[in-house]
Amino acid sequence: MQDLTDAFVELVRRAATQLPPDMEEALAEAKGREASGSAAEGALDTILRNVEMARDGSTPVCQDTGTPIFEVLYPLGVSTRALTEQIRRAVAIATERAYLRPNAVDSLTGVNSGDNTGEDFPTVHFHEWEEDTIHVDLLLKGGGCENVSAQYKLPDARLKAGRDLDGVRRVVLDAVFQAQGKGCSPGVLGVAVGGDRGSSYLKSKQQLLRKLDDENPNPELAALEKRIHEEANQLGIGPMGFGGDTTVLGVKVGTQHRLPASYFVSIAYMCWANRRASMDVTLGGDEVEVSYA
Repeated sequence: MQDLTDAFVELVRRAATQLPPDMEEALAEAKGREASGSAAEGALDTILRNVEMARDGSTPVCQDTGTPIFEVLYPLGVSTRALTEQIRRAVAIATERAYLRPNAVDSLTGVNSGDNTGEDFPTVHFHEWEEDTIHVDLLLKGGGCENVSAQYKLPDARLKAGRDLDGVRRVVLDAVFQAQGKGCSPGVLGVAVGGDRGSSYLKSKQQLLRKLDDENPNPELAALEKRIHEEANQLGIGPMGFGGDTTVLGVKVGTQHRLPASYFVSIAYMCWANRRASMDVTLGGDEVEVSYA
């Protein structure tokens, strides 16, 4: 198989230095909704200027360049071991070129690896599919917003949240309220309903790969996403916790089967720097065709 290391380096560069267009547009619209001269408007103005400077200079959008999480769809016959090695090498190169800040530290010693590689770092998930191309999604998940991500077990008597979508709504809003501005709001919420504790967290992060303007194919979930979005923005937390009308930019909900004994709801809180990028690789002969989005 052809070496895709250079393609992965470019994918990392794009994710780290270029905020997706839908996110930048949502931030600009949010700035227009905030009161003129308010701290909320000022925070959003600073964020937008930072986004522009990062894109122009190919520098990180945020100093916390996050955990690189790769979701890879690959055809039969492609070596996942080879892809893993290429991804790890690409992350190290991207760190050397300062697209990423060296953030990976040993959990026992605290020693920084220096190149963003280490035990199970970066994170790579593989999924075989029937297409003859490779599709890769990359999410750079910041540590600050990860700290305010949350998981609930329903029913939750404290919040009067039962095992239904209204109970889901209640715990998600509680997570936003508890986060206040510490997650670098305005945030994007990836929500997973069901599964076990581990799969639920994974599913919630995968929701963050969806674009803000997509529509959930399930009408019930689409209505839930819209309602939580509206009610979260009525909490008054605002950009960076300064107060205002924009606490959340989007809500994305996914579900999975669960055991009857368990009903988990996981919320992956993503800060305004919702850094995601994707690439498609067409394999054939000695050459490959790569496109990015």
